Amino acid sequence: MALEAREARKSAPELVRDGLREAILAGKYQEGQQLRQDELAEQFGTSRIPVREALRQLESEGLIELQANKGAVVRGLSIDDVLEMLDIRIALECRALKLAIPNMAVEDFELAEEILKAYDAAPDPATWGEMNWRFHWSIYSPCNRPRLLSMIESNYGHVNRFTRQQVSLSTGKARPQQDHADLLRLCKEGEVAEALALLEKHIDGTQRSLRAATRHR
Repeated sequence: MALEAREARKSAPELVRDGLREAILAGKYQEGQQLRQDELAEQFGTSRIPVREALRQLESEGLIELQANKGAVVRGLSIDDVLEMLDIRIALECRALKLAIPNMAVEDFELAEEILKAYDAAPDPATWGEMNWRFHWSIYSPCNRPRLLSMIESNYGHVNRFTRQQVSLSTGKARPQQDHADLLRLCKEGEVAEALALLEKHIDGTQRSLRAATRHR
C-alpha cells in the first residue's frame, strides 16, 4: 500500500516522466525514435503540458534529445559513452558498498540470498539483467545515501540499455553469479577492502565483455 500511496501522490509530469523512463530503459523505444507529444498525452491520459515538462526532465537525464525539426527523440549512446559510464559505475557503486557494509543486518543478507537463488533458477536470459540489478541494489541500499543511490540507479539504467543488446550471452550467468556469491560472503564477513576489490573487478569484466562484443559484431 505504501508504494501505491507514493504513486498516487505523483504529479502528472512525474507519472509521464517515470513511465517514459521505464519504457526507454526497457528498450521499448529505439534509438532515434521520435516521441510525439500528442500520442504521449493520449497514452498517459493527460494534456500536452505535463508531457512537455516530462520530456524536459528526461532530456536533462540524457535519455532524449529535443531537436528543432523533429521534437523529442530517444538519445543513443556510443561505445565510448558506455565505457565511461562503467567507470562511473565503479566509482559510485564502490562508494555505496563501502558505506553499506557496516550497516548490513541479517535481513539484508537474507534478501540478497533470496535474489541469488531466484537468479540461479531463472532459465530465461531476458530476466538475468533484472536479477543482477536487484542483487546489486540489495547490497547498496544499506548505505542510506538517497542521492548516491539515485545516481547509481540512473547510471545503471543508461548502461543496461546499451549492454543488454551488446554483451554476448555466451558469458552466461555462472561467472557473474560466482562473483555475486563471493561478494555477499565478503559483505557478511565485513571484509570491506576485499569486497570493493571484487566489485571493481566484477564491473571491469562487463567492460571487457562489451569491448569483445563490439569487436565481434
